[in-house]
Amino acid sequence: MIPILTAAQMRDADARAAAVRGGDVLVRAAGTAVAFEAKRLLGSCYGSRVGVLAGPGLNGADGRVAAEWLRARGARVDVIEVAHQPDVLRGYDLVIDAAFGLGCSRPYVAPRIAANVRVLAVDLPSGVNADTGQLLGEPPRADVTLAIGALKLAHVTGPAAVLAGDVRFAGIGIVEHAEDGQMEDDDLVGLEERGIDDHKWSHALQVLAGSTMMPGAAQLVVRGALAGGASMIRLASRADLTSLATVVPEVVHTRSPEIDSRCRAVVAGPGLGADAAEWLSERLSGLRVPVVMDADALDTVVLGRRDPAASWILTPHEGEFARLAGRSVGEDRVRDVRALARETGCVVLLKGPTTLVASPDGRLRVVRSGTPALATAGTGDVLAGLIGAFIARGHDVMSAGALAAHLHGRAGALLEPFEPASALAGAITTLLARRRDYAAR
Repeated sequence: MIPILTAAQMRDADARAAAVRGGDVLVRAAGTAVAFEAKRLLGSCYGSRVGVLAGPGLNGADGRVAAEWLRARGARVDVIEVAHQPDVLRGYDLVIDAAFGLGCSRPYVAPRIAANVRVLAVDLPSGVNADTGQLLGEPPRADVTLAIGALKLAHVTGPAAVLAGDVRFAGIGIVEHAEDGQMEDDDLVGLEERGIDDHKWSHALQVLAGSTMMPGAAQLVVRGALAGGASMIRLASRADLTSLATVVPEVVHTRSPEIDSRCRAVVAGPGLGADAAEWLSERLSGLRVPVVMDADALDTVVLGRRDPAASWILTPHEGEFARLAGRSVGEDRVRDVRALARETGCVVLLKGPTTLVASPDGRLRVVRSGTPALATAGTGDVLAGLIGAFIARGHDVMSAGALAAHLHGRAGALLEPFEPASALAGAITTLLARRRDYAAR
């Protein structure tokens, strides 16, 4: 997991690291990391024209170190002091924005940069609020932003997230611990492992999904759950179950309103229909196992619900979020998802190109593996089943949501153009097998 820190937390981490390693050492490490990223963008340093826009603080110091490194390798580098910056920067192959980073607290207007010039921002595009992503003046638009030490909230929320371009990360050994973070592939290690004493009830899952009009939703949920390692699935549907029996042979169909006590988790909602509140309430009342509340089940959630004995994860897209919260998602998506988690007492997974997972106590997970391949009907049903399977396999609801969303996005990237949601389960299985084989080597 890549750490995400507030500006205050980052300053504290910088101060602790500087006390141990020395401030000059940290600046040298950060500047060298910037130079490496610049070389990656340039391809070859020799003969390249680079402009470094340098401010008076640590960001500017990082830029000056990068300039020195690039110059030593044959690049023609101009260091442009912010106090004397021109109105327009042109004639460069690359501009490194090292004007103002974390500490920017006043409006800053960046020089205009010619359209054919690439921009590398150091830590943040200059002129943004690191905690909210709000713009302070007129920041430059970066092609790449290299986050130093940790990601900042402005990399994932607010209008600054668009200006940051492709966000890359250089840890340089500053941050030892963070409550918030962005998921990465290494977090998926071990997901496919099974215990030597596992049996079919070890990771059993109850699914409440599907109706006469939408039987396919139940099929997609259970396929996602099977791909995620659910060892037994019991399905209750508001449908003629015989229509599903031959499609998913591994699933046990039931009409009973009772949830089998051996089930470790419940997935509720996909394809139940808008009038399912009473049917669903009968099955969830008094339940003490974790529940994934998705799709039609979200309409039964009441703000202010706080039941610490029953862990729920809500999985809305932005339209469902608006119905739940009574307000639309704003520019600061992190603030909004944290607020809904606090108001409901549930973990909230807000779907989108960047998926956010927040707990009632404010912890945050960011998932950026999503692809346009997931923008098709039914992919959310597969995700709900995958989350349920990970809970049944022993993950807490927040970890299950974040892991499933990241794996779901990675699997989406394996799909061929216009493949349907029903292909996702196979892609998940393929991806887990690849990771297992890679780890074995």
